[in-house]
Amino acid sequence: MTIDSLVNDLNALIWSPALIYLCLGVGLYFSVRTRFAQVRHFREMIRLMFDGKSSDAGVSSFQALAMTLAGRVGTGNIAGVATAITFGGPGAVFWMWMVAFLGASSAFVESTLGQIYKEKIDGQYRGGPAFYIEKGLGMKWYAWVFAVCTIVACGVLLPGVQANGIASSLNTALGIVPEATAAILAVLLGFIIFGGVQRIARFAEIIVPFMALGYIIVACVIIALHIDRLPDVLGLILRSAVGADAGFGALLGLAIQWGVKRGVYSNEAGQGTGPHASSAAAVTHPAKQGLVQAFSVYVDTLFVCSATAFMLLITGQYNVQDGAGKAIYTGIAGVAAGPGYVQTAMENIMPGFGNLFVAVALFFFAFTTIIAYYYIAETNIAYINRKINRPWLTLLLKFAIMASTVYGTVKTAELAWGLGDIGVGLMAWLNIAAILMLQKPALAALKDYEAQKAQGKDPLFHPQALGINNAHYWDGRRAEHTHTAELKAARKKA
Repeated sequence: MTIDSLVNDLNALIWSPALIYLCLGVGLYFSVRTRFAQVRHFREMIRLMFDGKSSDAGVSSFQALAMTLAGRVGTGNIAGVATAITFGGPGAVFWMWMVAFLGASSAFVESTLGQIYKEKIDGQYRGGPAFYIEKGLGMKWYAWVFAVCTIVACGVLLPGVQANGIASSLNTALGIVPEATAAILAVLLGFIIFGGVQRIARFAEIIVPFMALGYIIVACVIIALHIDRLPDVLGLILRSAVGADAGFGALLGLAIQWGVKRGVYSNEAGQGTGPHASSAAAVTHPAKQGLVQAFSVYVDTLFVCSATAFMLLITGQYNVQDGAGKAIYTGIAGVAAGPGYVQTAMENIMPGFGNLFVAVALFFFAFTTIIAYYYIAETNIAYINRKINRPWLTLLLKFAIMASTVYGTVKTAELAWGLGDIGVGLMAWLNIAAILMLQKPALAALKDYEAQKAQGKDPLFHPQALGINNAHYWDGRRAEHTHTAELKAARKKA
């Protein structure tokens, strides 16, 4: 058995229809349980992005959002969208939207739990599924399984997908060979990850808003140039999503599968990655960061992924295949599904600029995602080191993720995506089960936040009053102390 066939077999098992419908079902369930907080509190999400200040131990709400978006906005927003359309047809875009809208509630729950059960380790805030599984469920073995899977997924399996996308786009735009790209990435990555979490946060805070906004603006220009085609494109997406389109109707099952699969890969809602960055934020109430992280799902899929999808569908620069690999629609010959679609679309509209722009955008998208993967894996090593204290594990991770990045740069895209899908799928199974079992503290925190807001207060969190145990970081008057620290930081900045 070859490694390619093994990877494909594992993916078929992990990404069975059960996981596809679990992601959608859990998102719908939490949407109902939170009374669609992702809609009701939309304005509050915007306000909270700029609430709170960074400290020596933690980062601001906006920095935490940027760190999360660094992980969410990656090659999946360009290559992933192209792949979803190729194998699921235009209807896959609708199902990406659905998993984002419903998944925003899952993102709220997991990120709020991350804040509730976070810890201060070596002077820095740390948290994530491993922490809330152990403290909230009392299942240390389960927490360790998640931690190990996440270290392997984020430290070894997932970086190769991002690196491969960078190499492909740079080779198309500038003719740079993958080996040279691998060397550049290794040097840049080493500089950032050896600088610690504060350097990662500062880097993400500067780069992420710039790269996402720039990409969306250029996409909007292209859409505006073809605005007369937009209604037809929206109609095509909706018809294909429900199997009503004459050309793509037979792909309904694949549209759902690929839309959810690439949607989860892109926005990571429910996967368990978001809580790691959200736990690093210095806030006075866990629900604050939960709402901010819910908004990050919108930014990733409803804004950035939609920009890519509209560009491809409006310009017709995409291919569609059935489940057996037979061509149903060919709008771009000789280009494999991936960033090449978007580069070709932009180059046709903006000759001499589009190709390079996509390469640059994808470089920043994917590189910041690799950095986010490192932070997530490092947080899980910090969790393990609370018990076994092996400092060399962090150093080993640094070299492992650099090696994985280099390996993914020079390997085939199909293998890189296959390995990445295994990592995403394993984490999703483990985390979704955990947040379903541990939903009560997150829902109680939301209710408490809303009650205090209704009274005109700036909400402060006291877990004992809500019957939440083992939230040791918040013991005493921690929320008041954080609020005081925020005020001092604001005055100092002023």
